[in-house]
Amino acid sequence: MTSDLPRRLFAELLGACLLSATVIGSGILAVQLSGGNDGVALLGNTLATAAILYVLVSTLGPVSGAHFNPAVTLVMLLRGDVRPAAAALYIPLQVGGCILGAILAHVMFDLPLVQEATANRAGAGRLVGEAAATFALVFAILGAIRHRPNDVPAVVALVITAGYWWTSSTSFANPAITIARALSDTFAGIRPADAPGFIAAQFGGALIAWLAGGWLFGKKTP
Repeated sequence: MTSDLPRRLFAELLGACLLSATVIGSGILAVQLSGGNDGVALLGNTLATAAILYVLVSTLGPVSGAHFNPAVTLVMLLRGDVRPAAAALYIPLQVGGCILGAILAHVMFDLPLVQEATANRAGAGRLVGEAAATFALVFAILGAIRHRPNDVPAVVALVITAGYWWTSSTSFANPAITIARALSDTFAGIRPADAPGFIAAQFGGALIAWLAGGWLFGKKTP
């Protein structure tokens, strides 16, 4: 990873922006093309998200680590892979990038730039789903870093693909994108009132994955 902090920070901002724009934009187009079939819309949303994740992690991973996600950054900070000063800059840029991505998606589809989402995602089951989805993401990343580092992009894309379909929450698994989706009254949206619970569940799932992954995988010795 390069030690050039400005490049690392821009990579996190850009990656978060493109990820958010893809999640929200593909959701908008999927609804337009699916003829009211939510399953078809979710499939389109899933495939686009997985594809952009693979591309972004492959291309920006060598620059910044390709977190795009405050929960991932927190775990990397706890592991000692990211310095506290860098983590403190990564997280607001991830949130800002995701918000910019939501605005970009709205611009492309001629929608109001900032909206208040109305999609009801309340309920204990969905919170458990978010904790499980984020656990799966972080746990998979830690395992891939330890055993299959070249496969990290594919692992990230695949675990999110699965998460869209096996979790009750459809696997947001990212506090920054949760904030952005609260500002988009579209297929990918979440009511602002439901976002704090999702974010708390995401950080909780990430911390459990850090504990489990640290015990199972450890770190390679130099």
